[in-house]
Amino acid sequence: MTHPVTAQPRKAALAAWIGSALEYYDFFIYGTAAALVFDDVFFPSSSPAAGTLLALATFGVGYVARPLGAIVLGHIGDRVGRKRVLVATILLMGVSTFAIGCLPSYGTAGVVAPVLLVVARLLQGFSAGGEQAGASSMTLEHAPDGRRAFFTSFTLGGTQAGLVFASAVFLPFAALPQEDLLSWGWRVPFWLSVVVVIAGLVIRRTLTETPVFAETDTAHDAAPLVVLLRKHWAAVLRVVLAALVSSVSTLVSVWALSFATADRDLSRTAMLWVGILANIVALAAIPLWARLADRIGRRPVFIGGALTSGVAFALYLWSISSGGYALVFLTGILLSGIVYSAANGVWPALYGEMFPTRVRLTGVALGTQIGFAIGGFVPTIAAAIAGDGPNGWVPVAVLGGVLCVVAAAAAATARETAHVPTAQLETFHDAPAVAASAPSR
Repeated sequence: MTHPVTAQPRKAALAAWIGSALEYYDFFIYGTAAALVFDDVFFPSSSPAAGTLLALATFGVGYVARPLGAIVLGHIGDRVGRKRVLVATILLMGVSTFAIGCLPSYGTAGVVAPVLLVVARLLQGFSAGGEQAGASSMTLEHAPDGRRAFFTSFTLGGTQAGLVFASAVFLPFAALPQEDLLSWGWRVPFWLSVVVVIAGLVIRRTLTETPVFAETDTAHDAAPLVVLLRKHWAAVLRVVLAALVSSVSTLVSVWALSFATADRDLSRTAMLWVGILANIVALAAIPLWARLADRIGRRPVFIGGALTSGVAFALYLWSISSGGYALVFLTGILLSGIVYSAANGVWPALYGEMFPTRVRLTGVALGTQIGFAIGGFVPTIAAAIAGDGPNGWVPVAVLGGVLCVVAAAAAATARETAHVPTAQLETFHDAPAVAASAPSR
């Protein structure tokens, strides 16, 4: 049975969209800066290749703190409430990002500068560890049956909007003379995170807890992490492997950007526009894929998106190596705007519906953040395995393709939950597969 949509699900979806956009604006401007300027600002004593590798490694460092953030913030969210987690994540991300814009350069402070950069990046990662899981859990539990994928997709729509905002803000600064960009230009996008703190707190403090969480008594339960690893470890492992599809996003936004601008001498401004246009397309594609997932199921949409992303990623790198801007824009929009959006927009529902309410936030947060942590270091691995010359991208394309296949295979082992009412998700995965094979409406 499909329930009517009330004001609260819409409000939760809007808050998730706006909050995730603001949160991931902070996270993505770091990736852009790491690809374009951090090798000169924080690692100037290294060779150009080593400096780029170190700058991309600091991007990956943020993912190390994500699993810890998932455990701590997941525990709070499953014990105290989703709302408090969402307020905490937006505050911590905004403060740590603003601090990055205030850091001294290597030329001013020496080795202290990159150390402080790593500390700030770890705080960003800790915050991000609970953000998407908290937002998607809040939205899923407010959403009416039959439309959970659509409403939870707004969390990822917000994430893509954050990437658009981050790229757009960097555009005028990327066009600055090199001296101005390296001295002060790169800092301004980080300082704008003060807007994140103010707007995010105002929006998220108005949310109410979900009915299903309010009705769940966890006072006598073991810690969510203990329950999760004791009873739901297979689902956590499945989410970890499926979340490897996120490597496509990090490879595109970090390694491919560096490859295009540093190795192939493509315009920084043009490459930022590729990301902007692709993610504008994604803003429309994500909810459409999610609506399809509500009709035909989460698994086929996710699996199809993961497999086609592997192919499209190879095409995108080939187009960069060819140096033709029209082809780069076409394949970039196909990859990041359309096919990747299928997997990206559906995972909040696919993963969230694998867990009961009492461990949902911890389960989704831990599984995704371990997978994302692996994905966060993929650009560093890519920089290490990439060959020389115009065909140096081929090993990276193979790496991305393999990770997409692994993600699709993991999703194929999940049980379909598209037509299972929210209330029945509490016990659905404890029932035999045969008993749950027919859609429940």
